[in-house]
Amino acid sequence: MVEQLRTVYQGGVGEIVEKKSRFIATVRLVESEEEALTVLEAARKKYWDATHNCFAYVIGERRETVRCSDDGEPSGTAGRPMLDVLLGEEITNIIVIVTRYFGGTLLGTGGLVRAYSRAVQEGLANSRIIDRKYGVRMEIRSDYTGIGKIQYLLASRQIPVLDTQYTDQVVTEVLLPKGQADQVRAEITEGTNGRAEMRETEELYFAVLDGEILYKDALTQHKTLQV
Repeated sequence: MVEQLRTVYQGGVGEIVEKKSRFIATVRLVESEEEALTVLEAARKKYWDATHNCFAYVIGERRETVRCSDDGEPSGTAGRPMLDVLLGEEITNIIVIVTRYFGGTLLGTGGLVRAYSRAVQEGLANSRIIDRKYGVRMEIRSDYTGIGKIQYLLASRQIPVLDTQYTDQVVTEVLLPKGQADQVRAEITEGTNGRAEMRETEELYFAVLDGEILYKDALTQHKTLQV
């Protein structure tokens, strides 16, 4: 697993007009090539009367699957520039389809490259992009004497707290990046004089968006294979 990956949380649509040609960029989260092709087919059906439906997608934690298409535009003027934007932003598990309605004026090679690149940028600007971190879900058990120190350490590292239960002990459940787990464990052990008990219950990706902790299904709740 990679420590962090940048991907789509909520896809969007962006549009630009260049010399009366309309360029409509559709951005979607996809987690397999099969999903990408389903989204592409839906776009082709929706924009069946368009001049071109060019696309680029990047899939995989290490961006193992990369594809693009000019869909009839001059070679290298659409799909590759679109893909370059995605690779430059280091985004994965994403497909962008740029639909063009020809406006009657030829744009030339350079004009097409700029237009398709700008359309993708506009689509990304109208989407919500997040950084998923690979982390661990950790349960921390302590007495009431040590909870203040634990809360201070968690806050200083900006570690998301999922839940806190107060009974005869205080049980705090947190999410933290995998790479910080050993250090946090050591700091809590030292800060509580060894009175806190910690155990890792799960490894998973998570993100924090507008103060909300997203993990598991919440990371893909806005995914749709329809355009």
